Formats: sequence, structure tokens, C-alpha cells
Amino acid sequence: MTMNKKRFNIKQGLKVKIVLKQDQKTGKLTQGIVKDILTNSPSHPHGIKVRLQDGQVGRVQEIL
Repeated sequence: MTMNKKRFNIKQGLKVKIVLKQDQKTGKLTQGIVKDILTNSPSHPHGIKVRLQDGQVGRVQEIL
């Protein structure tokens, strides 16, 4: 299990790349700064769900 699948690795203010719901088929990544962590469980197989400062919601794929 990689870093982006564990909640304790994700912090507010972190620069990340997420996959948006509509981009899950293509795998297109969106870069931004974490505003809120939306996943409550300690880990998730598809990545931790976050809200970026611009309001977009997706699952973390990379920590920058």
C-alpha cells in the first residue's frame, strides 16, 4: 500500500495530484492544495478523498 492510500500521510496545505470522479476512466490528474480531507477511514484502496482549495473533489494519486 502506497503513501497516498493512507490518511495519516495527507495533510491540509499539502500539494497533491488527484483524480476527479469524471477523470477516473482516463486517469487524468489534477494538481492542487489540500483544503479538506473527506475520507474518514485510515486508508482507502483507491486513494484518500480530498477537497482542494479550488473546491474540486477527488482521490489523491500523488503527493508532490
